[in-house]
Amino acid sequence: MIEPDAGNDNREGPSPADLVASDAARIVEALVFASSAPVSVAYLTDRVPAGANVEALLLALRAFYAPRGVNLVCVDGHWAFRTASDLAFVLRNDQNEVRKLSRAALEVLAIIAYHQPVTRAEIEDIRGVQTSKGTLDVLLEAGWVRFRGRRRTPGRPVTFGTTRDFLDHFGLEEIRDLPGLEELKAAGMLSGRIPASLSVPIPRDDDLGSDEDPITQLDLEELGLLTPGGEEEE
Repeated sequence: MIEPDAGNDNREGPSPADLVASDAARIVEALVFASSAPVSVAYLTDRVPAGANVEALLLALRAFYAPRGVNLVCVDGHWAFRTASDLAFVLRNDQNEVRKLSRAALEVLAIIAYHQPVTRAEIEDIRGVQTSKGTLDVLLEAGWVRFRGRRRTPGRPVTFGTTRDFLDHFGLEEIRDLPGLEELKAAGMLSGRIPASLSVPIPRDDDLGSDEDPITQLDLEELGLLTPGGEEEE
């Protein structure tokens, strides 16, 4: 985070206060505010005056908004305004009630988040029970899970991973920010007698693995996500 250097009057470059007050910062602020989804640095760079340091502007704006009712947050390298987390209770009564996920859906979501890329067979192997198509459909429709690629094994099974919406919903900047074993224990999410061999995997980044192929249009048609010709099914 950019901080002013109080002990040096000969600072190089503009101060955070100067950056926030600049026309370029106002443009960035307006673009992020007006977007319905988090926006990338590249998107902003194409729309601000040439030579503007968009990353410095974003950091200055994030610091400016940190104590306010809305915060500027980074989600998977993309930026968005979100209500300050400590004020969520104020808005709760004005929002539509969100249907809670079933225990099976929560288990599958956690497995995908920590073990991605993971196939349906691997999910079932970890859970020890079969996973219904409906459970995966709920997560796909919620926009928290997506088809990542296809595993280079017989049958070429589809691999699943989480989405930027998943990170946004759970307040994570990147997938590696998911809590580890000690954090889960401290939060009381792991109770009872925990096996000594229990470990929580470190989530991988979003790059395709060496044993994955990218999803193609033909794959999407086969999965029922596109009609022949490339149009999305409603």
